[in-house]
Formats: sequence, structure tokens, C-alpha cells
Amino acid sequence: MKKDNDIKDILKAENSQIKKLQEIVRKTIEDENLIIQNLLNPPKEILTKGQKISDKVARFGGSWAFIISFFIILAVWITFNVTVPKGDEFDPYPFILMNLILSCIAALQAPIIMMSQNRQEEKDRKRSENDYLINLKAELEIRALNQKLDLLLQEQIKVLFQSQAKQMEILKNIESKL
Repeated sequence: MKKDNDIKDILKAENSQIKKLQEIVRKTIEDENLIIQNLLNPPKEILTKGQKISDKVARFGGSWAFIISFFIILAVWITFNVTVPKGDEFDPYPFILMNLILSCIAALQAPIIMMSQNRQEEKDRKRSENDYLINLKAELEIRALNQKLDLLLQEQIKVLFQSQAKQMEILKNIESKL
């Protein structure tokens, strides 16, 4: 009879341990699902025509193709206006028209590049939020593993104490019989 009760107690303890482990796993899966949904379904970026144009202008304005082509245009402009006979040049030596065009390009290009940089900064911020969520997911997994290990250790210690108590009981029975 006592053996049956001991077996039932052991089975109850194992069942409660399994239920605790299942609860930890269930809670971990719920936490991970929230994070995974945020990572898998990022908000779609909808760009207006102006934003698309500013991105293209910023991409071209910061490239070697722009610098080289701009340098070639300026060299041709200056060379033409210096070498053509007096009176035929469209922008004589101080190159006032060229300076005006350069100022206009700079005045228009700067805010367009700033708009593109602001949008890129927003993308970087979202990317860092995703990195944070991934780190949080890893932390939750580590925490769940630690909880499982703690639970297993607690149960193992409890079983060791119970087996030690049974061994002591058996030793006392043997001692009393002797």
C-alpha cells in the first residue's frame, strides 16, 4: 500500500513538473509570437513622387558620376568662354552666370538631400528598433531556458531529498530489525 502511495506521489510530482515546464514553454511562445509578428510585418514605406525624386537626386548628387560630369561641364563652360573671340562669349570672364547657376543648384540640392537624409535616418531608427526586438527575443529565450533549468534543479534536489529520506527510513528499519 505504501509503495502505491509513493508511486502516486512520484507521478504527481512529475506531472506537476511537466505542467510547470509546459507553462514556461507556453509563455515563452506567446512572448516570441508578439516579437516575431512585429519583425515579420514591418509597416510598409509609402513614398510620394517628391520623396522618390529627392532620393534619386540625393543618390546622384552624392556620386562620382555627378562630380565628374559637373567638373567636365564647368571645364567646358570656362574653356569656351575664355577661348571664343571677344563679343561671342555668353558669360565673360568673371563668369557671373555660372556663379548664379552654381548657387541655384546648391540652394536647391541642399534641402533635397536633407529630405532624403531625414528619411534614411528614420529607416535607420526602425532598423535599430528591429535589432532591439531581436535582442529582446533572445533575452526571453535565455530567461525561459534559465527558468526550465531552475525548475529541473529544484525538482532534482527534491527527488534527492526524498530518496535520501527513504534510504534513511530503510536504514532505520534495518537497524530496528537488527
